[in-house]
Amino acid sequence: MPIRNIAVGRPDEATRPDALKAALAEFISTMIFVFAGSGSGMAFNKLTENGATTPSGLVAAALAHAFGLFVAVSVGANISGGHVNPAVTFGAFVGGNITLLRGILYWIAQLLGSVVACLLLKFATGGLVVPAFGLSAGVGVSNALVFEIVMTFGLVYTVYATAVDPKNGSLGTIAPIAIGFIVGANILAGGAFSGASMNPAVAFGPAVVSWSWNNHWVYWAGPLVGGGIAGLVYEVFFINTTHEQLPTADY
Repeated sequence: MPIRNIAVGRPDEATRPDALKAALAEFISTMIFVFAGSGSGMAFNKLTENGATTPSGLVAAALAHAFGLFVAVSVGANISGGHVNPAVTFGAFVGGNITLLRGILYWIAQLLGSVVACLLLKFATGGLVVPAFGLSAGVGVSNALVFEIVMTFGLVYTVYATAVDPKNGSLGTIAPIAIGFIVGANILAGGAFSGASMNPAVAFGPAVVSWSWNNHWVYWAGPLVGGGIAGLVYEVFFINTTHEQLPTADY
């Protein structure tokens, strides 16, 4: 759908069976992802008795999120597109690839999936604290905002290149793993600074369950700005304009 076709959608779209099935898929995929990602952090805290974050802990978090997102995107791709992230949904909207009403439905499902995952973690661990996202010592709000914008740009750009672009060809088969890899890599880069959320839903669930809202807006503003820019850039320059796929031998 070209960018000029950005649309609100029909009023009955939110109640159509296919839209409700897609929303359910987003709920389940986000719950799977957040349970694995936040759960890995809680496991690290338990094993270290809430000790300081270490390089090995950062690597473990990157791996857990990369593997979890790979699976979450894979299981939802054929039903909802496997967004698993309000920033991805927003990027798809500004690129004209999803209507506003369906996007809102996805957002609701993603946020609920994250909250349910965190509630399940709190119950399953006997009441352990579900860690909320926050800025590291010495990191300012503007620094964290830039981190979240740039990292989410990379994530949504990867989604467009591997999953949305109609000329992706066989590259589409590796979309889930490529998306998981960029999230894991970004956590290694930004985890020690902003926590590397890249996903408002991932930050929202822990914030609700732990009721910790310090600088929470950063984890909405950064990903939405980065995701929106990525959607616009890729749609305008690489999808809306003619470009030919390189022959396989030229890769």
